Amino acid sequence: MFNRNRGLRRAAAITSISLVAGCGVFSDGNPDDRGPIVVGTTSAPSTLDPAASWDGSWELFRNIYQTLLAYPTGATTPEPDAAKSCGFTDGSNTTYRCELRAGMKFADGDTLDAQAVKHSIDRIRQIDVAGGPAGLLGSLERVQTTGDREVLFHLNKPDATFPFVLATPAMSIVDPDDYPAHSLRKGGKVFGSGPYTLKSYDDGKEAQLVRNDRYKGFAKRENSAVTIRYFQDSGTMVKALRDQKIDVTYRGLAADDIVTLQGSRSKDLQLVDGSGTDINYLVFNPKDRWARNPAVRKAVAQVVDRGAITHKIYRDTVDPLYSMVPKGLTGHTTAFFDDFGDPSVPKARKILTRAGITDRVPLTLWYTSDRYGSETALEFKELKRQLDASGLFTITLKSRPWKTYVTGYQKGEYPVFGRGWFPDFPDAENFIAPFVGQQNALGTPYPSPKITGVLLPESRKETDRADVVKEFEEAQQILVDDTRLLPLWQGRQYVAASDDISGGEQALDPSTIMMMWQLYRKTSW
Repeated sequence: MFNRNRGLRRAAAITSISLVAGCGVFSDGNPDDRGPIVVGTTSAPSTLDPAASWDGSWELFRNIYQTLLAYPTGATTPEPDAAKSCGFTDGSNTTYRCELRAGMKFADGDTLDAQAVKHSIDRIRQIDVAGGPAGLLGSLERVQTTGDREVLFHLNKPDATFPFVLATPAMSIVDPDDYPAHSLRKGGKVFGSGPYTLKSYDDGKEAQLVRNDRYKGFAKRENSAVTIRYFQDSGTMVKALRDQKIDVTYRGLAADDIVTLQGSRSKDLQLVDGSGTDINYLVFNPKDRWARNPAVRKAVAQVVDRGAITHKIYRDTVDPLYSMVPKGLTGHTTAFFDDFGDPSVPKARKILTRAGITDRVPLTLWYTSDRYGSETALEFKELKRQLDASGLFTITLKSRPWKTYVTGYQKGEYPVFGRGWFPDFPDAENFIAPFVGQQNALGTPYPSPKITGVLLPESRKETDRADVVKEFEEAQQILVDDTRLLPLWQGRQYVAASDDISGGEQALDPSTIMMMWQLYRKTSW
């Protein structure tokens, strides 16, 4: 994940920062003769089966599988890809119809028809992997096929966001002959219909993608092959870029490496800096004695200095965030700043005193040691420093690797814990709905009847997302009043590349997933 408004500023709008000290001329031969474009990232897939993934595996899926709808370059709302056309058939937004393109095939030649689409969506819910994408289909009642090319999605409630769900890589279309209805597919092979075919896959190390000649969709492929290499850390990845062992880096660049690249005068490298919609925030667990107390939560919110975190730890490669909905999306506000203003220890002390709390509040803050980058530990040390220095808190820090960290917060073990969120689709809905309700993506029940029972249902009736600003602004004010979630910062997207690579500016879709087919080697410029 973690899109529909006319005025939405493209979430992946890109500004190119050139680090080139002059222009050059490259080979006039066929760029493909120089081999595949090699992309480095620290975000390795956890699975090759879309029914199991609600994570960074989507990066690979977007390029080797196909969805009914997706995002052409420059689009901010989904448009047909495997489908010829899609749309709601009723005024209540409860029946959604898609007609497939004619003559669709999977890469191995098998027919891609309406039944394959139904099979792909149904198995997500039938398998229902813990932490998997079935949660995205909460409004879906059933899938119906009428002929070989028509699919009808019957919803159990109005949901104008459903097209955006269909555009997520979780809804990738798979071959029924190769993907069982009730179990995940094993092995390292993929049978999809996307722009590329997965030629080979070495788990956690490398994925080799080659052009799929049977692909029918909107993607105009600027290259014939891409190799993705997976790294454990930013430093190793950037060294590989400098040593010309890879051509492009994406996801996982550390702040120090970004700043170094920004200040570089190397004629061989370039850096693309684009706005992002990923966010970082704190979660307060209502099961904890202290974290359940609104006064404690509000006092923390009053002390935390986002500017210090973004400047000292992330070296201004991320931006302070004052609402759960990031900048660039309709419905974004600065509600936390409006209510709390600048960091203030006296104001925080007054909040606690009014609640009868006069001693230091002991809190344990948890973070994952291997998920969001090497700065995470430094970020939490800075949070501890700020809160301890206020004289109002005594902070203990603890961490775990991601796999066991997830288990811990799902069991409600952590009083306060850090999370990051990459959107499933770039709409305010996807920065509110996953975090509220009795069962949510955080494992900490957050009943909010006004949000879940009124504001979100009302917003889902509106296809034009510009008309739901009021609902999202009200929902965010409720989040501020409760202070169960504390937004900290919003990320930006950086693509570093060799000087002879173009397309980085166009390669990010609105959910900041890289469309590898946009990358190409320059012949001259």
